[in-house]
Amino acid sequence: MDLGAHLPLLGWPGEEPPTLASLTGFVRRATELGFTWLSANDHIVYGRPWLDGPTALAVTVADSGTATLATSISLPVVRGPGPLAKAMAAIDRLSGGRVVIGVGPGSSERDYEAMGIAWSERWPRFEEAVQAMHALLRPGGEPFIGRFYSTEGIELLPAAARPGGPPIWIGSWGSEAGVRRVARLADGWLASGYNATPSMFADARARLHALLAEAGTDPSTFPNAVVSIFTHVTEDRAEADALLADVLAPMLHRDPSDLHERLFVGPAGEIAAKAAAFRDVGAERIAIWPVGDPVGSSNASRPPSPSWTRTLRAGPRRPGSRRARPGPWTPGTARAPRLRSRGRSASDRSPVPRP
Repeated sequence: MDLGAHLPLLGWPGEEPPTLASLTGFVRRATELGFTWLSANDHIVYGRPWLDGPTALAVTVADSGTATLATSISLPVVRGPGPLAKAMAAIDRLSGGRVVIGVGPGSSERDYEAMGIAWSERWPRFEEAVQAMHALLRPGGEPFIGRFYSTEGIELLPAAARPGGPPIWIGSWGSEAGVRRVARLADGWLASGYNATPSMFADARARLHALLAEAGTDPSTFPNAVVSIFTHVTEDRAEADALLADVLAPMLHRDPSDLHERLFVGPAGEIAAKAAAFRDVGAERIAIWPVGDPVGSSNASRPPSPSWTRTLRAGPRRPGSRRARPGPWTPGTARAPRLRSRGRSASDRSPVPRP
């Protein structure tokens, strides 16, 4: 199972917005530690500061080595399938063909309001936007002509580095409609870490594989990733509980007990066991989203230490084996994160779709 990391685009309580130095430092550290997937999420407006995702992804090209550069997810309806395809083709070209375009309709009505697009149209627009992007990224193919979008007479040049363009993966939480959409329109599947346990992932994966087989696609060739796994390593149970209850639960609109089961917040050994559980049910890569202080301060908008990374790759500790030494995220070598409860602001109260 490969390891990935979300770029530190989201402003946590008490943090300064990311800088060019902090972002590129994060990327260099992640690649040094063997992370093979770097991803950027996407909002236009949000209840917290959010650095633009595609722009941040472009900044990582020179410092990311051979890592895959992914959006997880980007918003083709909000940004427009043409502008998003143009931007991602450019990043793919500049990176030598390392882009994966993860897309979804998004979870915030405010993004749609900001762009003057009806929230009620997000699903039909999204299905058309994906098909339009496929057509735009595959020069010489048939145009897409739909109700909302048409690519007739449009050619985006220069083209992406890869013939046929970067693959387009679709995010789905595992609903029946979502899984069918992935099988029908996507080149890969992005599962949501804060909306799925390993057993839920396994169930959705089995249904997806059945649909792919029915359509004549070999399921073993269809890639997946579990993304948006908010992560904070601490041996202090009270600190972990406070982070889940006071920061992540209000932001994600989820019950803290559900997030305790799903997210990577707590001792390194427990987190490694959760990662191993995803690996054992067929997750091919997971992408952690570090939560805490800014890069260069203490707890991590930086990737984990080498020892913690080895623990995560190895899975849970077997009886009698030696425990990996704590890295700089653990008490004794790092401060507790400066996190404050803000409750749920009016700007965060958006209906959340079930993709």
